[in-house]
Amino acid sequence: MLLLAARLRSRGIQPGLFGYSATFETLKGCAERLRRFIDRKAGQARYVVVGHSLGTVLLRTVYPHLRVPPAACFFIAPPAQACRAARACAPLAIFRLAAGEMGQLLANPAFMDSLPVPQCATRIYAGTAGPVGRWSPFGQEANDGILSLKEAMIPGIPVTTVKRFHTFAMNASVIADDIADVGNAP
Repeated sequence: MLLLAARLRSRGIQPGLFGYSATFETLKGCAERLRRFIDRKAGQARYVVVGHSLGTVLLRTVYPHLRVPPAACFFIAPPAQACRAARACAPLAIFRLAAGEMGQLLANPAFMDSLPVPQCATRIYAGTAGPVGRWSPFGQEANDGILSLKEAMIPGIPVTTVKRFHTFAMNASVIADDIADVGNAP
């Protein structure tokens, strides 16, 4: 997210970066910390939120509990449903250890389906640089190497595709441009 933050700074937006550890934090604890972070940073001012991957799940979790809702949400490579990668890896001890409780929740359809959908302007950016074809776990489906395009979609929210892998989707300049356009609007 550092390149995206630098691009936003160059466009007059002052990002606040929130760090977390899926390995060592619970969803409840991390979400509460994120809610306090956003409420403190935003105060009563107009703001937007940007999340990547699991960060979008955290943002959706805290959205209804924010003191002042954001003017817009930007979700980059968001797991919008229990994705096949998490479901395939959930039984593996190394995944459970590395991804912690939050990673396990990504494989839980009931949890993923229960996440609130923001009631503000929201945009999704989904990567499409993942492998397709006979040897791909995605077959012919567009994907970012972790999520299929379909797994990143939330009904009613516009999706912009970027030719990037999951881990680097936030580096597409179109995302910084869109955020700056909305973030700098009166």
